[in-house]
Amino acid sequence: MATSSDYALGEYTFPRGWFMIGAASDATRIPAPIRYFGKDLVLYRGESGTAYVVDAYCPHMGAHLAKNTTSYIVRDGEHVEGESIRCPFHGWRFGTDGACNHIPYSDFIPKAAKLRTYPTIERAGIIWVWHDEEGLEPDVELANFGGHYGEPGWVEWKIDYMGDLNSHGIEIVDNMADFGHFIPIHGAKDWQYFANEFQGHVIHQYYSAGHRTLTAADGDQLVLDTWYEGPGFLQSEMAGAFDSFIMIANTPVEDGVTRSWHALMVKVHDGSRETTAEDRANALMYQEGSRLAFAQDVEIWANKRASINPLAIPNDGPYGKVRTWYRQFYNPRAMAPEIQARVNGLAVTLDRRPGHQAA
Repeated sequence: MATSSDYALGEYTFPRGWFMIGAASDATRIPAPIRYFGKDLVLYRGESGTAYVVDAYCPHMGAHLAKNTTSYIVRDGEHVEGESIRCPFHGWRFGTDGACNHIPYSDFIPKAAKLRTYPTIERAGIIWVWHDEEGLEPDVELANFGGHYGEPGWVEWKIDYMGDLNSHGIEIVDNMADFGHFIPIHGAKDWQYFANEFQGHVIHQYYSAGHRTLTAADGDQLVLDTWYEGPGFLQSEMAGAFDSFIMIANTPVEDGVTRSWHALMVKVHDGSRETTAEDRANALMYQEGSRLAFAQDVEIWANKRASINPLAIPNDGPYGKVRTWYRQFYNPRAMAPEIQARVNGLAVTLDRRPGHQAA
C-alpha cells in the first residue's frame, strides 16, 4: 500500500477535516475501542446521551480505557460517570475536556493527567470526528446533508459498510475528476455534461448523463451535483427515478488504509402524507441500486496498485487539479489559501448541451 509520503501530499500523515467513525448506534454507555488515523481511540456515550471520542490509553500507566471486562470499575458500572470516563486500572476519571477530575486515592491530580479529546458531533445517524494534526479547533462547519435527514417525505438512510481498503484516500477522491470510468464502470450513456468546480475547501462534480439502472426510461438523464467539503466524505444531490441524497465516507484507519461507507436518503413523497411500508421498501431498493453502483468503484480500489503518477490524458478529467486541491488538508492550515488559489474555478471536461461547447 502507498502512504501519504509516497504521494508527496505534504507535511502531515493524515488529513485535516470531519470524518465518519461509525453509526450513531456504535456509541453506547459501554466504552468501545476504535482505531483511526493510526491511533487507538475510545468512543463512549455520557449519561446525557452525548458521544465522545478520546485517546485510548490512560496517561497514568498506559491502560486501555475500553479493553476491559473484569475490573470492578467495569463490573460495578463506574466505567462512565456522568460525562466522564474512568480508567479500569486505577480508577482515574477524565472529563469531557480530557483532564483528570478524580483519583480515588489522592487529592493531588497532576496537570499532565490529561487525555487528548476530539471534537465529536452526532448528525444524520452518524458519529463524526474532527481530525487536525495541528490540534486546532474546526474551521469549517460539519455539513447538514441537505437538511433531508428527518425531513417529511424522505426515508432516512441506512449505513452500508463497504470495507477497509488498502488504498489511500487520494485514490478515492480521484473519482471526482474521473470522467473516463463512468461508462465502463457505471453504465453511463447519452452524455450531456461533465465538469468540476473548485471552491476553496470544496470541490464539485457536475454530471448529466443517462444510466443503465438509475433512470426510469431510455432518454432520461441522471443529473448530479456531487461534492466534497474537505477530504472525508462525499455528498451528492441526485435527480433520477427518485430524488435522493448520497453520502460516501472515507476515513483513514492507517496511513494508506481507508474505511469506506455508503448511505442514501430517498424522497418518496412531498411530505403531505404518511410514509408507508411500501415507500420504505422502494427507498431501500433504490439505496441498494446506489450501493451496487458504488461497489463497482470499491472493487477497483480493492484490487488496483497505487497510482502515484497517473498516466493521464486530457479527456480523463482534471486529476492534477484534484490532487493539488487535496494537498491543502495535509499541510498547515495557513497554507490552504495559497493551494486553493492554484485550482479555484471551473474545469469543463465535456459539454454537449445545446448551445454549449467544452472549455
